[in-house]
Amino acid sequence: MDMVVSNLQQQRSVTEQLRREAAIKRMPVSMAVKDIIKYITEHAQDDCLLVGFSSQRVNPFREKTPCTLL
Repeated sequence: MDMVVSNLQQQRSVTEQLRREAAIKRMPVSMAVKDIIKYITEHAQDDCLLVGFSSQRVNPFREKTPCTLL
């Protein structure tokens, strides 16, 4: 009997989750891609990977100085 009640509760929670997901407003992929492209073109001048770094010091990808052991 407990197994039936547990299974029923699990099915109810799955149904509730599916209803929440079905209620989410969606947008077409073509519209989302246009928004992404617009964002990227508007923020391209701030992207260090596109325009480079102002100095090597601020570059987090620079070669680290090797450690020397005495």
